[in-house]
Amino acid sequence: MNKIPIVDLKKQIAPIRQELNAAIKRVIDNTNFILGEEVADFENEVQKYCNIKYAVGVSNGTDAIKLSLAALGIKSGEGVLCPAFTYYATAGAITSMGAAPVFVDIDPETYNISAETIEKVLKKDSGRKIKAIVPVHLYGQCADMDSILIMARKYKLKVIEDTAQAFGAEYKGKKAGTMGDCGTVSFFPGKNLGAFGDAGMVITNNKIVAERIKILRNQGNKAKYYHLVLGYNNRMDTLQAAILKVKLKYLEAWNRKRQGNAEYFKQRLKGLKIKAPFVPEYNTHIYHQYVLRLDTPSKRLIEHLRNKGIDSRVYYPVPLHLQKCFKYLNYRKGDFPESEKAAVQTLAIPVYPDLTGQELDYIISSIREFLQ
Repeated sequence: MNKIPIVDLKKQIAPIRQELNAAIKRVIDNTNFILGEEVADFENEVQKYCNIKYAVGVSNGTDAIKLSLAALGIKSGEGVLCPAFTYYATAGAITSMGAAPVFVDIDPETYNISAETIEKVLKKDSGRKIKAIVPVHLYGQCADMDSILIMARKYKLKVIEDTAQAFGAEYKGKKAGTMGDCGTVSFFPGKNLGAFGDAGMVITNNKIVAERIKILRNQGNKAKYYHLVLGYNNRMDTLQAAILKVKLKYLEAWNRKRQGNAEYFKQRLKGLKIKAPFVPEYNTHIYHQYVLRLDTPSKRLIEHLRNKGIDSRVYYPVPLHLQKCFKYLNYRKGDFPESEKAAVQTLAIPVYPDLTGQELDYIISSIREFLQ
């Protein structure tokens, strides 16, 4: 058996190589490499796909969060809630605006931000002036948005959905990223819809916010050389938009294959001492990652799978509140027990659409071999 990576982009690209080559050639021939017409075309396609009014292409998913915070008026020194268990970019974007990440624990079933814990933090907010919340739709399914939006109204918080891992997932029939004030998307190459480099997007139903982000992403100007505000260089490359427009047509089919692979894993790992992903009935999960959980540390199983040639890893081994770069926030070990347990007990296995039946069975038999 050949090695099985956590994602195989060569397999994904091969069947659509000609389409991609043609899209790239058009951009090269037109030589409009920054905010060219393909960017506007892709933004329109995303608007239709998400059933949302505005989509603004930007440089990457981290900058999408940063620009959303700026457009929504979050100021330096203000607090922004986000989960302690997620990728660095969420909190990194908050700090890049001079705001303060206020960490919250996760729901142990979905690994998404815990609505119950959010309320506890808000009730005892001690002068941090919490003004926004960034729920991360981790691994490919949405957080409990009804509860989050109720609390946002109660405490007058802006809501920015971090949809980096869940673009295309649904919550009660609504696409991820369309329920808060803004949704932010990452098109990092390894995502379910990935570019050939960095790219991101902000989606919103708010015209004023969309217009602000368009200005902020482009050096603060609406017309060249006339700068209305202090902006940033966070534009989407035309080349990435052209590639993403091609790949967007295949996203639903790719996600269905991921869901099929996930169901196959679930059925064939039944009865073993390992926990499959939990999906509430109101969610669809697009399985950006297929994350299993043990009652004990997952390190030995990861080592076993790697020895078998199967890429497996923890997303994420150190919760944000324990990262050295956030030491100044004065959190300590034990503050977020569910995040800390998940960092030790979980592991991701390959689930990408191009896995063969033989590869799926090999992954399953390798897990069974370890557990039995």
